[in-house]
Amino acid sequence: MKDTAISIVKRLREAGRTAYFNGGCVRDMVRGVEPEDIDIATSATPEQVQALFTKTVPVGAAFGVVLVIEDGRQFEVATFRSDEAYIDGRRPTSVRYASPEEDARRRDFTINGLFYDPIAEQIIDFVGGRADIERKLVRTIGEPRERFTEDKLRLLRCVRFAANLGYEIEPATFDAVKEMAAQITVVSAERIRDELVKILTRPNAGRGLELLDASGLLHEILPEIAAMKGVEQPAEFHPEGDVFQHTRLMLDTLPANPSTVLAFAVLLHDVGKPPTFVRAPDRIRFNDHDRIGAEMTENILRRLRFSNDEIEKTVLCVREHMKFQFVKEMRPAKLKRLMARETFPDELELHRIDCASSHRNLENYEFLKAKAAEMPPEVLKPAPLLTGHDLLALGLKPGPLVGQILHEVEELQLEERLKSRAEALEFAKTRAAALS
Repeated sequence: MKDTAISIVKRLREAGRTAYFNGGCVRDMVRGVEPEDIDIATSATPEQVQALFTKTVPVGAAFGVVLVIEDGRQFEVATFRSDEAYIDGRRPTSVRYASPEEDARRRDFTINGLFYDPIAEQIIDFVGGRADIERKLVRTIGEPRERFTEDKLRLLRCVRFAANLGYEIEPATFDAVKEMAAQITVVSAERIRDELVKILTRPNAGRGLELLDASGLLHEILPEIAAMKGVEQPAEFHPEGDVFQHTRLMLDTLPANPSTVLAFAVLLHDVGKPPTFVRAPDRIRFNDHDRIGAEMTENILRRLRFSNDEIEKTVLCVREHMKFQFVKEMRPAKLKRLMARETFPDELELHRIDCASSHRNLENYEFLKAKAAEMPPEVLKPAPLLTGHDLLALGLKPGPLVGQILHEVEELQLEERLKSRAEALEFAKTRAAALS
């Protein structure tokens, strides 16, 4: 990837244009981390970039951005620019082409304002970004309120970079975030969602939740999570503290690169506890918090414009998470159905993290791991012995009876009490006669 990016820079230079690596990839290089993508900034206009390269896509030509496709990879090539006035807190009204220094100074944070000359192997720093990387500090370029007023999403990006990188937020910058937190609502739900996903699926998700709370952003975008603060739990099951503390610990226990479904299932699995809190005579209770939490989860994820598939899977994880305490008592058919679900790996990991962040009893987790090792997919979800056509061929009429008998046949098959098609047909005949 780096060699291809260098070749793009060389071609721009040969055409008489200035070109550098820029932004997050340079930040990562300074940190000693291999960048996932390399972006390039240049004095060439979008039209000049398109004339130089065979495969290009003008994804943001109005803002000077062109995708260059080389060796099967996409590289964002952007013209040095300066933004004109922001009037909606989301995007500039227009841009003008500018110098590298002007381009650096219109960016959000110093750690993202660096350029790298891959030919001279030299960092170009107009904004003090290298020093802030050494200090592990997130600081706006220029006056914080001006930067956040231009694009309100930067309020969330500030928290995201501090959490993901393990950095502190410079005091004046954080003061401005707290002062302006309520203005995050002008940003689209989709952009907020994308930042939340990056906060929760990358390192230090628990600290990300703490910073969202401390900044006031959590109250604005996820008030249901902010409501977890101070909600007590039974000490014998949750010695770690209240619902918010438990959720933060779980986020810190996430594996590397968790799925979006797992990360948000962890965040939301106990979202139903605040509205169901009851201090009963025997102990604190949260009756039906899993069911109510699932309903709340669906509302939250729809509000944030998640895909239907992500919503369905996350809601299932939240709704079913309490059932894992009963897996040892489940009938074989029910246990196999649970383990055959597409979401089972995320559900099992949610259960592990839940236990590890509270009472630390992992017996049910180990039981399920052992079961998973001994039961391959064809045992968990075998090919059906009968279909609806088979039952209609026996003389049954289309209707609920067909579905009921198919379900019973499947149950007995999963429990290995029916092992052949012949046995299943005989059972179906007998059952149909009895039910008729």
